[in-house]
Amino acid sequence: MASFIIEGGHRLSGEITPQGAKNEALQVICATLLTADEVRIKNIPDILDVNNLIFLLRDMGVSVTRHSKGDYSFCATNVNLDYLYSQDFLIRCSSLRGSVLLIGPLTARFGRAAISKPGGDKIGRRRLDTHFFGLQKLGAQFNYDESTGIFNISAEKCLKGTYMLLDEASVTGTANIIMAAVMAKGTTTIYNAACEPYLQQLCHLLNKMGARISGIASNLLTIIGVEELHGANHQVLPDMIEIGSFIGMAAMTGNGMTIKNVSFNNLGFIPDAFARLGVKLERRNEDLYVPYQGHYEIESFIDGSFMTMADAPWPGLTPDLLSVLIVVATQAKGSVLFHQKMFESRLFFVDKLIEMGAQIILCDPHRAVVVGHDNQIRLRGRRMVSPDIRAGIAMLIAAMSAEGISRIENVEQIDRGYEHIENRLRTLGAQIIRES
Repeated sequence: MASFIIEGGHRLSGEITPQGAKNEALQVICATLLTADEVRIKNIPDILDVNNLIFLLRDMGVSVTRHSKGDYSFCATNVNLDYLYSQDFLIRCSSLRGSVLLIGPLTARFGRAAISKPGGDKIGRRRLDTHFFGLQKLGAQFNYDESTGIFNISAEKCLKGTYMLLDEASVTGTANIIMAAVMAKGTTTIYNAACEPYLQQLCHLLNKMGARISGIASNLLTIIGVEELHGANHQVLPDMIEIGSFIGMAAMTGNGMTIKNVSFNNLGFIPDAFARLGVKLERRNEDLYVPYQGHYEIESFIDGSFMTMADAPWPGLTPDLLSVLIVVATQAKGSVLFHQKMFESRLFFVDKLIEMGAQIILCDPHRAVVVGHDNQIRLRGRRMVSPDIRAGIAMLIAAMSAEGISRIENVEQIDRGYEHIENRLRTLGAQIIRES
């Protein structure tokens, strides 16, 4: 288990370029299973979760070629379906949340799939009902073996298009259903579909591969099934969560930072969320400049009432950034209530911030009130353990702004979502050492 040793109080300055989007990369890499032709994808991030998925596909028989950093070709001509039932495959699925995205394309093209309960962040229940509901509506059958924890999916006959209303706008659930529906017979209509930019990108790639998807960027998708798909080229968007994390770092520890090539129109509510905390941002074409923030003040609503920030499906505020926003609020002027609606364990990391000197009231598993210090009282360095990707990066931001030395253990969690983060931050002036 690796740790970060951080000496706080060093101001960051310069330019940093965000990695490719983790969530999009996981989806489009799985989509390469839908064709026997070569699919080339650029701007793939070099992070643990994505690399593990690539290794998994390679062991399934997918030919993987690395052309250069972040530039890969995938050719799923000879997929070994027997490997899906091996102990090695099932164990690896149990440690990789993104493995659930395999069931849609495998069922669509080969008529069967198997997966163990996927792993990932320990942030509360993350049910798979939407995935299974959607595939069942298309005609697939599910069998769950409680003794082994294995889901077996089969479609003895061709999947058939249908109308479905999803009970939640699940991002990965919608992605799986889309990948299954593109080769189903007839027309599929998905209402209450997730519509994040990553889903939009998946749909654009599939259309380039020969799919017929309309309604992209809305919550009502119409998919006319085709018999087969072909190869295509694709470019992954910059990671909006990493961009938000860099904004948080720049607000708390920056001395003037530029975040390059952010694809501003795909950031949604993220710039506005930081603006509500008083953080000043300057858009410079597709770059974001965050000036030195000696003082930033939390807004109140128009009627003067207490500011509340809550996560919501796109185009609302992504839940993945609430941890970062909470840390940024600890040094703002004013108070704010954060409401994490989607996961019941994601706010529990705030006890570490409280130990560092932050004024936070954890009301219940879903709500926390932050009373900002207005940069009058600095956080204090502490020893911490990262429970998940986003809490880990929030702890790192807190440690960089804190007085003294901090140690963050289990940073493999951070590695799952952030590419060589300590090296990139050191070029900006951060003092971070990785210790095995």
